[in-house]
Amino acid sequence: MAREVTILTETDLRRLVSLDLPTVNVVERAFAALASGKVVMPPILSMAIPEANGEVDVKTAWIPGFQGFAIKVSPGFFDNPKIGLPSLNGLMILFSAKTGLVEALLLDNGYLTDVRTAAAGAVAARHLAPLTVKIAGVIGTGVQARLQLQAAHLVRPFDRVLVWGRDREKAEACARDLAGALPVVASYEPDPARLVAASQLVVTTTPAEHPVLKAEWLHRGLHVTAMGSDQAGKNEIEPAALAAADLYVCDRVSQCELLGELRCAIAAGLWSRGTPPELGEIVTGLKQGRTSDDQVTICDLTGTGAQDTAIATFAVETARKAGVGTMIST
Repeated sequence: MAREVTILTETDLRRLVSLDLPTVNVVERAFAALASGKVVMPPILSMAIPEANGEVDVKTAWIPGFQGFAIKVSPGFFDNPKIGLPSLNGLMILFSAKTGLVEALLLDNGYLTDVRTAAAGAVAARHLAPLTVKIAGVIGTGVQARLQLQAAHLVRPFDRVLVWGRDREKAEACARDLAGALPVVASYEPDPARLVAASQLVVTTTPAEHPVLKAEWLHRGLHVTAMGSDQAGKNEIEPAALAAADLYVCDRVSQCELLGELRCAIAAGLWSRGTPPELGEIVTGLKQGRTSDDQVTICDLTGTGAQDTAIATFAVETARKAGVGTMIST
């Protein structure tokens, strides 16, 4: 019996899925589902390929009520730009949750991962950042530096952006891009401590193995979203900062203990506050989020398979309504 599988290319998916509030809401619902305790989400399969300065992550999740579940393969080969290739790539496969048969192949080259990761940052900002953000800072100069600030602006509109990176030219280029994409004044800030001091919202977007944000830089009314640490060797936030914050939130505690900022705080013996709340628990009101604008909050995003299932399902449903994609018989 012949079956049809939908093939969606990156070009198709860029037409169908944008970094906008509907997409942020899709990802927010994935976090809410995680808080229900009914989502089946195995640990991330992660493999380092040190000879090529590369890594591969595989993520998946089954969410009750969804017609399908996605498996996402996400390679990151960080020397690729030297030979004119993108550092990130990947694809998603959507399976039927009833039969296990393949329903769609999403050849997104990492686009959906970029969008859902930025949308997760917007969810964190929506629930944890101060209500008024005048200045947002970003530490990092890559794709996520740009997308995270664009996503944050959807939920906490700000007037000014500060960018810091180890490479001044890349940081200045990032600032120019953000000034072109958003109604903001954006500039390079040569001192990351000054960037943090001036900002009410800071996002760290680096693959750093040593902290790029120090505990002593924290100040009243600051929210930090750390999204770069998703491997056991990475660490963007000084461990003492987690202990110093009024509220530290994980996307998934079990992942943050192994791959995120929490891992380093535990290893340093600086975490003694028990199990942190998860972002989904904040979203659904099961746990308390920010209670005043002068609190210091930190959100640790390692990326979840639930986000991938949610964004892949959304993309395929949108494609079918629009009649977009190539159908092949198998």
